[in-house]
Amino acid sequence: METSLYLPVKMFLETAGYEVKGEIGGCDIVGLAEGETPLVVICELKLSFNLELILQAVDRASASDEVWIAARISARGKGREADRRYRDLCRRLGIGMLGVSDAGQVSVIVSSVSPMPRSNPKRRTRLVKEHRKRQGDPALGGSTKVPIMTAYRQQALACAAALAEGPLRPRDLRSVAPTAGQILLANYYGWFIRVEKGIYGLSDSGREALVRWPIPGSSQGLE
Repeated sequence: METSLYLPVKMFLETAGYEVKGEIGGCDIVGLAEGETPLVVICELKLSFNLELILQAVDRASASDEVWIAARISARGKGREADRRYRDLCRRLGIGMLGVSDAGQVSVIVSSVSPMPRSNPKRRTRLVKEHRKRQGDPALGGSTKVPIMTAYRQQALACAAALAEGPLRPRDLRSVAPTAGQILLANYYGWFIRVEKGIYGLSDSGREALVRWPIPGSSQGLE
């Protein structure tokens, strides 16, 4: 699975000075190097180099300062990484290529440069905002067909964990979720119930969510 490439590439980018998190805004990997204006690097993962991987990188380039593609190196040396035309295409587009061995070693096949215009500041801002709001790195880059642990889901779970002890007002939850009031009102996941005006409790689906994604230290997570 593509997720098997995530940790080696994450370690490679962290060594280069980026704080790396997976599955943000549809990108397999997003890394930030903080500064007055944060530098954004995006990397897309596939088990093998192909045209779809390049197309994904081209799409991501408008929201990043660097864009990379990473894939498993062919054991027989006959993969796209050995095709000079594929490497030259990446060079012309400013896309870096990373090869990952079966042992998890990452090598630079083509260095990333930035000749293409970066023209989507709104998308870039959304990536940076989500990266900063997300607690830790809860999603493996390359994950498919599974719910992504976004910053919003993390805050909703924090609310659910607090409500597992009994009904509360939104203001009682601000210490664990700054936007608790909006989360409870929207009830996007159906985890909350309105006990009475201004007071919320936890629904059965909310309790099921805490079993699926236990919060460390909560009573649900300790069961």
